[in-house]
Amino acid sequence: MRTRSESIGAYTPSTVRSTEDVIASLSVPRALDLERITGIKNRHVYNSDPEEYESSFALALQAIGDCLEHSDYDAADLDVVISVSITRFNGPGTHTYAPSFATMLANKIGATNAKHFDLSNACAGMITGCLLLDRMIKAGVVRNGLVVSGEQIAPIAETATREISQPYDPQFAALTVGDAAVAVVIDNRGDDNDEIHYIELMTTSAGAEHCIGMPSEKTTGIAMYTDNRALASESRYLQGISRMADFMKERGLAWESEKFDYWVHHQFSGPAIDYIAQLTERHFDTPMPQLLDVYAEFGNTASTSHFLVLHESLAKDRIPKGSKVLLIPEASGVVSGHLAATISRLEA
Repeated sequence: MRTRSESIGAYTPSTVRSTEDVIASLSVPRALDLERITGIKNRHVYNSDPEEYESSFALALQAIGDCLEHSDYDAADLDVVISVSITRFNGPGTHTYAPSFATMLANKIGATNAKHFDLSNACAGMITGCLLLDRMIKAGVVRNGLVVSGEQIAPIAETATREISQPYDPQFAALTVGDAAVAVVIDNRGDDNDEIHYIELMTTSAGAEHCIGMPSEKTTGIAMYTDNRALASESRYLQGISRMADFMKERGLAWESEKFDYWVHHQFSGPAIDYIAQLTERHFDTPMPQLLDVYAEFGNTASTSHFLVLHESLAKDRIPKGSKVLLIPEASGVVSGHLAATISRLEA
């Protein structure tokens, strides 16, 4: 059984907030060149107007609509809907866990025949959802399905700007986030031109404490506390790189023979992505694929980041049909891994 990415959709709010504005809004003014440190210039943030409120749910619906516009499937044709959002806002201040987001989304779009469930795996959520759907299809449980994430994650930046009070603060990374939603349909019609070749994820519990999302310890907001020095270490990155090397060796593959045209990393920091690329090139002793990224204008959009890069790159005709793409997650947990696919049908 061969699987493929059949269609993709995305949505980003129209409101754009600059890094300069984020820094200027800190409760304790300070000289911090966040744009230089991260490469992030702007990010899109949700509309907070009660009349036009862009919750995680509303964002996800927009991405699903875009995805199905490019799909041969109607909502009623879907066998499963998987929601992978970290944030599950369904209105101002309303964080919903039951009923599941997948249930509500499936009902809203008319996917009445679909199985549905939520999962959460931090910023590796979309790739985790794709892994599960890929396995479900190959096991014959379903023929197709939709994986979706709507991330209204800017509230952690709002908390950070109120609470940051020291030069090295655990809420520093929260200043990089932006809001977005993505959706992808995967089915069982893969072939040589369109195929998900493999998806592999690894979680190492050591280090999970270095990035935690939780209610703020000081105010009523939600917050993210990150030890950037611990997470951005060479030894930590090499865990994922070594696992990828082992995976390829176990299957008789080699980096050179895989001939990846492009690769996409989690959009958390330009310099960090460059560092990971240097370590990977050193480990495999071969040049790396061409990098696709959107962090400069969208920032870190949590679980949606990889597929937002794909969508924006497709929209700008940066990915020729038949390209082989490698997605590399970096998520708290700590989660690393890879998704390799040849794509020809996808368009945005």
